[in-house]
Amino acid sequence: MGGEGGVNPAVHGGPDAAGVPRWDFSTNANACGPAPMVLAALQRADATRYPDPAGTALRERLAAFHGVEAARIVVAGSASEFIFRLSAVVARRWPAAGVHVPLPGYGDYARAAEAAGLRRVPAGDARLVWHTEPASPGGHAHRAPAVRDEAILVIDSAYAPLRLHGEAPGRPAHAWVLMSPNKALGLTGVRGAYAIAPDDTLLADLQALAPSWPVGAHGVAMLDAWTEPVTQAWLADSLHTLRRWKQQQLAMCTELGWVVDDGGVTNFFTARGPTEGELLRLREQGVKLRDTTSMGLPGHVRLSVQPPSAQRALRDAWRGLAR
Repeated sequence: MGGEGGVNPAVHGGPDAAGVPRWDFSTNANACGPAPMVLAALQRADATRYPDPAGTALRERLAAFHGVEAARIVVAGSASEFIFRLSAVVARRWPAAGVHVPLPGYGDYARAAEAAGLRRVPAGDARLVWHTEPASPGGHAHRAPAVRDEAILVIDSAYAPLRLHGEAPGRPAHAWVLMSPNKALGLTGVRGAYAIAPDDTLLADLQALAPSWPVGAHGVAMLDAWTEPVTQAWLADSLHTLRRWKQQQLAMCTELGWVVDDGGVTNFFTARGPTEGELLRLREQGVKLRDTTSMGLPGHVRLSVQPPSAQRALRDAWRGLAR
């Protein structure tokens, strides 16, 4: 699929060569955001100074938030930075290791495996197993796969704070948990993530490969504010709104003649309907959807739940294509 400079603008979410989409369904950010108290923390952040490279206070806050020891918290520049860093650690320790990536799923798992020279294998044969819960692009709930005793299982919980209904499947005690709360806070432009380790097996290796300052001042401010009770209360309130908007959006997409997958539990879902050319024409009208071909789900689009005004814009733009 073409686009300016031969690049498909629907391959990635958010702004592209055409600028910021007026009506953006292409990222999974919380459409109720940005979280006002976190935005205020960002505005107060002191960007004139380096943060503590060890993240001492931040790790203690995150550890207290999750009820674990601070030594188990690994701060990362983003979820993707952690994915690439852990893949590199595994490749250095076990050069012939296999990795399992979910399909369909986030493309950086496979890209990191390729960059590290890891072989892609079934979950039961892998040394490193990535699992997203809830999953993307469909937002479905999945139990973690069965793995070998010595396997490193990482549960990417980027969308766990955006679960709209249902209980999360139980996490195995040996699993790592990866958190990147910027989507839940409606602040995807701020990078910052962290992982909770089950033990200290790989912590020294991860630290050895970490950048000198993994997270900038604004990332630190976001992660710190994430732990505040007022932030969590705002998030809980936003989920009520997102549930209502999602039902409206699912109904609208069905009325447009699209085949929607309504089995997900998050603020996003997939649908079959728009062709590649139609996605480009919608983008020209300021409406952007995410093509999921690069995620292993061709012929579908992923839509985040958006407010009624954006839903009306999508409906009108789609109907305008037929005229």
